[in-house]
Amino acid sequence: MPDTKPVNAAISITSRFENIELAERVVHDLMVSAGIGEEEIAPVIRALWEGIANAIRHGNGGDPDRRVEIEATVSPALVRVTITDQGAGFDVAAVPDPTAAENLLKPSGRGIFIMRQLMDRVEFSNLSGGGTVLLLERRLGTTQEREHHEV
Repeated sequence: MPDTKPVNAAISITSRFENIELAERVVHDLMVSAGIGEEEIAPVIRALWEGIANAIRHGNGGDPDRRVEIEATVSPALVRVTITDQGAGFDVAAVPDPTAAENLLKPSGRGIFIMRQLMDRVEFSNLSGGGTVLLLERRLGTTQEREHHEV
C-alpha cells in the first residue's frame, strides 16, 4: 500500500533541454510511489515539461552555465512543484494571449496557457536578486472531487 505521507525531491539541472527528461522521471517516480495512477500523472508531467522548458529558454536564455532548480512534494491528494531559474524575471501579465486571433498561428507562446489548463494553481514570482519561481499545484482525485474543492 502506498505511503500517505508527502514525499519530496529536489533536483538541479543545467539549462539543456535534454535534462528535462531527468526531472520528469523524478516527479513521475514520486507520483508512482504515492500510488497515483498514470491518468493523474500525465497532466502534471506535461505542465512540468512546459515550466522547465520556459525556465531554460526564456528564464536562463538557453545558457548551459545557468541552472534550473526543481522541487517536488507529492502526496496522494496533492502534487506541488516549484521551478526556479536564474534569469532576470518577467511580467506574466505582459505575455500575449495565445488564444487571441493574432497569436493562433504563432509557433510558440502556449506554455503558460497549457500549464494553467492542466494545473489547479500556477503562480510566478520574481526573486529580488534575479530569477523566477514557478509554482505548480494539482489536487489529485476524481474529477468530481477536484471540482468540489475548487474555490
